[in-house]
Amino acid sequence: MSRIDRTAEGAGPFTTRLTWRLSDGGTAVWESRLARKRGRLTVRAAGDSESRSRSADNESVGRLRRLNALAAGAFVVGGGLFASGAAVAQFGPGDVTGAWIFFAGGLFFNAGGYVSLLQAVNAPRQDDGGAGELAARRWRWWSYEPGRIDWLSTFVLFVGTLVFGINLLSSLLQGLSAQQVNRLVWAPDMVGCTLFLISGHLALVEVCHGRPGIRPHELGWWIVAINQLGSVLFMASALADFTRPATGGVVNIDIANWGTLTGALCFSVGGVLQYFERP
Repeated sequence: MSRIDRTAEGAGPFTTRLTWRLSDGGTAVWESRLARKRGRLTVRAAGDSESRSRSADNESVGRLRRLNALAAGAFVVGGGLFASGAAVAQFGPGDVTGAWIFFAGGLFFNAGGYVSLLQAVNAPRQDDGGAGELAARRWRWWSYEPGRIDWLSTFVLFVGTLVFGINLLSSLLQGLSAQQVNRLVWAPDMVGCTLFLISGHLALVEVCHGRPGIRPHELGWWIVAINQLGSVLFMASALADFTRPATGGVVNIDIANWGTLTGALCFSVGGVLQYFERP
């Protein structure tokens, strides 16, 4: 199939959808999230009323399926542990047990963030040599591609999970002053929440091909929207967890705990839905 023109859509410097209009009258459409998550693009022949999917090669599809399952499982378990840690902090005997549960959950979030980045790094790309095809890529553990919105979104997410790790490690320390708690625990928590929000916004831009909107008929949109709601709840929790130097107490412990619990459940639900967004 030869091409006669190509239309790009997206936001700013990022391209999230490419549409080729073919010389035979048909079209081929590549979408960033569809190719990354499901390993396919959409082709419509001239005169056809319905589009059909064209998948990448079997090796790429199998790779995406495995990575998707790992990332989804990591966020389901990580979110569950975070919710459990918040429940222990709210209703349980003390902070130390909850801190260790949070730390374990953070490790799963680290894994989920990195596997999500691996999925972006190793996703099949549109073949510039011929529309309607996806080109396989050799396996890589890392790449630097800030011009791609899927890479940037998953990279920011992964960095956010690492910053949360600093927060979670510091929360295991005992005998900290209010200033030390704010510097070692609260500040990394705020940075991590901010990075999660940025990642979620980029994911919304990717799935909406521009300005974020509402797309209730798309599974990818639901996953991104629920995760972004979780990030908002995490941020509310972080703001409420600031320790007042004068009193040594946090702004609002109930909001801090319930924000973490509900936000974590959002990521668990997002992980369950993500499992079904596979090739």
